[in-house]
Amino acid sequence: MSLQGLVVCACALFVLGRCQESRIVNIHQGPVRGYKSQDGNYFGFFGIPFATAPKGVHRFKAPLPPPTWDEPLEAVNLNIACPQNDRDGQNQIRKQEECLIANIYVPETDVPNLPVYVYFYGGGFQYGYGELKTPVNLMKSREIIFVTFNYRLGALGMLCLGTEDVPGNAGLKDQVALLRWVQKNIAAFGGNPRDVTIGGCSAGGVSVDILSISKITKGLFNKVITQSGPNTASFSVQVDPISNAKMIARELNFENVDDLEALEHFYKTTPLSVLSSINVMNRTDSSVIFAPCVERDVGQEMVLHDYPVKILEKGDFVKLPMLYGSSNMEGIYRLRYFDQWKDLMNQNFSQFLPDNLFFENERDKEKVIRKVKHFYFGNDPVSESNIMGYVTYFSDVMFLHATTWTARLQHEAGNKEVYLYEYSFVDKDEDYIPYTKIRGATHCAQNIAVMDLGDENDLSEEYKQMKSILRKMWLNFIKTGKPVPENSSYPQWPPVSSGASPYMSLNTTPRLINKDLLKDRFKLWDDIYKKHFRHPIPPTL
Repeated sequence: MSLQGLVVCACALFVLGRCQESRIVNIHQGPVRGYKSQDGNYFGFFGIPFATAPKGVHRFKAPLPPPTWDEPLEAVNLNIACPQNDRDGQNQIRKQEECLIANIYVPETDVPNLPVYVYFYGGGFQYGYGELKTPVNLMKSREIIFVTFNYRLGALGMLCLGTEDVPGNAGLKDQVALLRWVQKNIAAFGGNPRDVTIGGCSAGGVSVDILSISKITKGLFNKVITQSGPNTASFSVQVDPISNAKMIARELNFENVDDLEALEHFYKTTPLSVLSSINVMNRTDSSVIFAPCVERDVGQEMVLHDYPVKILEKGDFVKLPMLYGSSNMEGIYRLRYFDQWKDLMNQNFSQFLPDNLFFENERDKEKVIRKVKHFYFGNDPVSESNIMGYVTYFSDVMFLHATTWTARLQHEAGNKEVYLYEYSFVDKDEDYIPYTKIRGATHCAQNIAVMDLGDENDLSEEYKQMKSILRKMWLNFIKTGKPVPENSSYPQWPPVSSGASPYMSLNTTPRLINKDLLKDRFKLWDDIYKKHFRHPIPPTL
């Protein structure tokens, strides 16, 4: 066999009463043993440490080198997760501080130098773990190696004080460590370290979008898939990380927040279970408290040296092929708060303006509020009768405007390989938006279509077709840097050539749209941000 490991029948591990075939791969840390999947399409290597999480008072620092070993490591540890708040459906995960592990899916094939796809999970930088979404159906192609992994979350991963011990972006530095580990080790699994695509959705999309413009990631990957996670979004980067750190400390009953040394000591000594107990998501201003930050230079390696809009406008980054887009009704996932928020929006709409807007006076703010309210709700209060305005508003302020903005900035900076899309498929069994007969594709619906979804035999024929289309396009991009090959039955998909045009409307019958994505909705927010953009700042001491 041309692959780089030893294939044996490891009868020490039984599944359903039968021996499971295994493979030993020698990586730089030592040998690892993975096992063949039940469908026979791939070997899985789960729970391989790619770095060591610093602990104690050093727990907010960059990751340390991984451990080494001499005997084969049984790579069978599933569902390891970094410390995070409890959430429904997470009973199966094992939360632990030593959580920086990688999972490798290696297809059963003799083809060498396979393209590699590294997948970043989402969860608002507060939740998630490597096996949250799985690629079993993608692996049926036997054409790529798939990598998932963990990175630190919440305060542990994103607290940003700009000090030597808490410089910020520890979670992003975990991601960089993983990509360096891939460069060093993926060839041993049969992968090509010079052909690595990174991708993710929501916070995972933000992560890859930020890494795509970072100065320290050059050469670690050559293609990017950003799904519903643009790096210019209001939730992608903390506007004022010190203010955020103070606010959360107060919520945890610590009052001496203006003494930075005392504030740092508080975070370094407070139990992680306590730090994870605060809900920092689902904020009305569309921000996430513990998100990436612009770092202050404290003499250490920085992932994000400036805010994304400025980096994009300067064009000072490596231009790479990008598969870039969102779902058409991302704001559906905010419907759970509609009954509560509609009244708050009518009482004080200003608290629903994005966190990354700044107004010099109340008159300017009220002018923007009137303009926005009229655009989405006309002259009526927010209510059941205009719930679609509510969905569209949150779609735009959280995802769609920023998706269009970043795609435009990439193109203006000279990137001629941005493939823009809008995913709009909705299965016939999906619920209608309340008080309407309208359905839409919710947040990260395209990612759910690409990844596994339980027993897919029970899905409708239309959804099976949609999944097949997206998987073919995503795989083709991973392999070639283009989502649609020239001889495809799908419409040809050229990159963005001006503004945010053209883009592909992704449904069971994909259509190329030769118009700007979002059009009037983009112009509304573009005009607002030109006057009122509150650019993120590094931690100010």
